[in-house]
Amino acid sequence: MKSAGKERMVESECAPASGRKQMFTGSARKLRDTAADWHNLMLKWERLGDEGSAAATRIVNLSVSKRAEKDVDITAEDDTSFVNERSGSHAELDKDLQDGCNELMNILEKMAHIVFKMEKISSSVKGVCALEKFQQEQGRSSVSPLFQTWPVTRFDEVSSKLYESYKQELALKQTIVKEIAHTSDPDLLLVYLSSWLHQPYIEDNTKLLLESLLLETMHRTL
Repeated sequence: MKSAGKERMVESECAPASGRKQMFTGSARKLRDTAADWHNLMLKWERLGDEGSAAATRIVNLSVSKRAEKDVDITAEDDTSFVNERSGSHAELDKDLQDGCNELMNILEKMAHIVFKMEKISSSVKGVCALEKFQQEQGRSSVSPLFQTWPVTRFDEVSSKLYESYKQELALKQTIVKEIAHTSDPDLLLVYLSSWLHQPYIEDNTKLLLESLLLETMHRTL
């Protein structure tokens, strides 16, 4: 997963190429602010994803070590002194494994809170777009684009797609966290770890949607 640590948050206002800050009002201002919110929440998600990857990697390594020690114990179960010596090592592994799981659960809770905020943003955008479309149909608002080229319905489409992607990815990560601590099969553990790292529901198209949204709302310039 690509780290987003060096990227900066998007401001709710930005200066165009001329150097003069452009002000927006009404629906345009609301949609532009939500574009910045999308960017900032996605950055936070990536940072948490990196932290989760590190925690999940530790859990996998500890689980593999624990299984290896159990295999050693089986071959030496008649040696009482050896078994007693290894019990302390098992206890330490169990503690480290529990600490890793707790850390991953805390990260997941923060990611769930981000998706909750994304849901609120998507709902807000839907309301703004519905109001703007109604006003246009009633002749109370111009039918020309609020920014550059997008019709108002496009903002709703993009926000909905972004939210659904992260909603599905969160559900996958919840399954991973639920299963990863209770799995001893090394191959299955690697599948869980790979799934966390690659985030199959957050495709490259998701980032392209965000970039197009930032370009349309003039947070980005070509």
